[in-house]
Amino acid sequence: MSKKNGIDAFSRRAFLRSAATFGAAAWAGAAGAQDALNEIINSPRRGSWDDQFDAKASRTATAVLSNTPVFGPETIAHLQQAIFDYQQIASAGGWPMVTPASTQRLEIGVTDPSVQQLRQRLMISGDLPQSAGISSSFDSYVDGAVKRFQARHGLPADGVIGEYSLKAMNVDASTRLAQLETNLVRLQSMSGDLGRRYVMVNIPAAYIEAVENGRVALRHTAIVGKIDRQSPILNSKIYEVILNPYWTAPRSIIQKDIMPLMRKDPTYLARNAIRLLDGNGNEVSPETIDWQAEKAPNLMFRQDPGKINAMSSTKINFHNEHAVYMHDTPQQGLFNKLMRFESSGCVRVQNVRDLSTWLLKETPGWARQQIEATIKSGVNTPIKLAEEVPVYFTYITAWSAKDRVVQFRDDIYQRDGAAELALQTTTGIEQSAGPIDADALPQ
Repeated sequence: MSKKNGIDAFSRRAFLRSAATFGAAAWAGAAGAQDALNEIINSPRRGSWDDQFDAKASRTATAVLSNTPVFGPETIAHLQQAIFDYQQIASAGGWPMVTPASTQRLEIGVTDPSVQQLRQRLMISGDLPQSAGISSSFDSYVDGAVKRFQARHGLPADGVIGEYSLKAMNVDASTRLAQLETNLVRLQSMSGDLGRRYVMVNIPAAYIEAVENGRVALRHTAIVGKIDRQSPILNSKIYEVILNPYWTAPRSIIQKDIMPLMRKDPTYLARNAIRLLDGNGNEVSPETIDWQAEKAPNLMFRQDPGKINAMSSTKINFHNEHAVYMHDTPQQGLFNKLMRFESSGCVRVQNVRDLSTWLLKETPGWARQQIEATIKSGVNTPIKLAEEVPVYFTYITAWSAKDRVVQFRDDIYQRDGAAELALQTTTGIEQSAGPIDADALPQ
């Protein structure tokens, strides 16, 4: 899967030749597609938003998820269908650019000429039915369509055209088509038997699927590596869940972060339950250390289990050369952020206890009740899985799992070959003398 820009060893020309069964039909259907666009543009106009309110449209618009996994057996066929559809859209001229309203935000209740562009854009991508017509009114139909579009692009489905929604809408159809083609190669490289049970971390989507017998059993929001500290692509096996884990500070954190913090606040280690241990495992008092010294002491800095522990309640281990793992975090508020690219390579898991319960359900003696009781005890408890579970760290920015619902995500690591697909930027998170997070500081 190590392809330059994600597309080495793959020519788009070769793809189009191999996809002749549907590619040629797409170009041959250009006239038909143009007719369809004309039909959209010429649809009957409708009245103002308040006399055509349809609450059901808004409620159901975000139902874009499926229990079909990204690496399911049907996904490649769904993605090929999406490529066919987007070839037709691109060959017919794509969709119009959406310009923001001059004096107000585009949201339900607004009347503005730019809503006509928005309606055309959403109709062409299949988010808004043609029966909604073309008008300047941002009504409930448009609200539902915007929410559906946002959900398909991993954005907060609030129905408001903000910065990132506007950027995503204005990526042209040809670029989206190329993105779909690139990701078809990635999906094909993962075809085959991935295991009866497995965990898939989709890095650009910053989310996790736990898959069992070909269906998604759990989905989790995740926090993954920063642009300059990327989570690696890997295939491995989860062999251990540690409840109430210890956290050992890497040497770089000790030197660059903990030493300066101790100079400012000598109580920092005690407040964060970090103990100093020598090579024989004996505890060393912080008062005996010269914190003004240029080099940090040759000691282990180990944080006790507990709520302020950098990994909080849980660490999930799997074999890999990158020394990365999945874990809980005391900073739960980070899961609510739009840009969840904040770690130093490891993956933080929201509702990690649900995932632990799923991983351990075939390990005797570790039902949810026992897991919770052990966490409550505060005792460090490593648990070997009765059967190791495959885990895949992947990089999929476009896929389709059902009913021509095409999902796109930001190309956060800029591997898709188009700068406009990297819509978000992140500068990391500020550090303070508060609780350490295992990935909040450089490793």
